[in-house]
Amino acid sequence: MRAPSLRIGTQKPFRAPRLVATVLAGVAVTLAWPAVAAAHVSATPDTVAPGEPATISFRVPNERDDATTVRLEVLFPAQPVISSATPENLPGWKIGVHEQMTAQPAGGDEMAGKPVTSIVWEGGTVPAGTFQQFPVRIGELPAGGTLTFQVLQTYSYGQVVRWADPAQPGQPEPEHPAPVVTVAPAVTAESSDVDILGRVLGGAALAVALVAAGAAWFRKRPGGHRPEVVDETPEREKVQL
Repeated sequence: MRAPSLRIGTQKPFRAPRLVATVLAGVAVTLAWPAVAAAHVSATPDTVAPGEPATISFRVPNERDDATTVRLEVLFPAQPVISSATPENLPGWKIGVHEQMTAQPAGGDEMAGKPVTSIVWEGGTVPAGTFQQFPVRIGELPAGGTLTFQVLQTYSYGQVVRWADPAQPGQPEPEHPAPVVTVAPAVTAESSDVDILGRVLGGAALAVALVAAGAAWFRKRPGGHRPEVVDETPEREKVQL
């Protein structure tokens, strides 16, 4: 007679496809997050030096899959005043620099720089899945401030995205943050004096070290002792004595 088979428990089948799909979905979300977070209009460099010209580049990504970016307008801050802005020539783009209309005083210089209010690029395209750099050379800036720009990005079907939301300390980044550039503080006279004094002291210490090293080498070298004085009196004079 055939013995009955024994079954201990019931094993559930291993569903590998579902596990793999879950893992791949998690990886896709992780990889997509930096791309989404980085898809903002930004300005580089983050910090510029005061008292000298600087080139600020506006990086504009195209976030639409079904449209192209056809127009860009950068609005300059009212403070600090920027009286000189020269955009780089970009093939295919028509560029316009707009200045504030101010009344000139009697006898004033009509060619004097006026505050720049905005720069407009239009006529070109930023295709889907790409970005475009829009460099601008600006004049000297006062120390210790920030430049907060507002950027209007227009797509081919008419939508305008305004990148102008201010970032708040301790708060999450807004959906459309405004590009910000920091102007470094000025170097004070005290810092300069301390730097000069440090260089002088450093040079003096180096000179003393070189002299000491030379003296030590002279003492240790063969025959470094003081030579004996040889009597160089002529023989004729010795005889007379």
